[in-house]
Amino acid sequence: MKKTTLLLASACLMLFFSCKEEKKEEGTSQMQNVMAIHDEVMPKMGEIGKLVGQLKPMADSLGMDSPEGKAMRDLQDANKSMMDWMQGIGKRFDADEIMKGKALTEEKQKWLDEEEEKVKVVKEKINTSIANARALLDSGK
Repeated sequence: MKKTTLLLASACLMLFFSCKEEKKEEGTSQMQNVMAIHDEVMPKMGEIGKLVGQLKPMADSLGMDSPEGKAMRDLQDANKSMMDWMQGIGKRFDADEIMKGKALTEEKQKWLDEEEEKVKVVKEKINTSIANARALLDSGK
């Protein structure tokens, strides 16, 4: 009987710790996914600056309500969204949580879910504003 109880207790402890480790790995891979989205679109910030520079003289001469002015504002908004997102995630998570997969509290896991949705919106804004600006500039050639 003692042997069975000991075996059962050991199995329960192993199950408890394996579930806890799985939760940590899940949070870590989600953080890695969030940062991968950031890493995918961050290099496009330079292109945003270049496109704004190309559109600005046109928007200045045609007016801010022109397609060029709207495209320029969309690019600037996408850039601001990325900067705001980076500042926000930096306030919510420390470097070990972001870069080293440090386990997250339940509250921080909820925050990570929110940040994942936010970075997806940022990615969409960046990609859409760049595509629209390129199409507008290409049609003017």
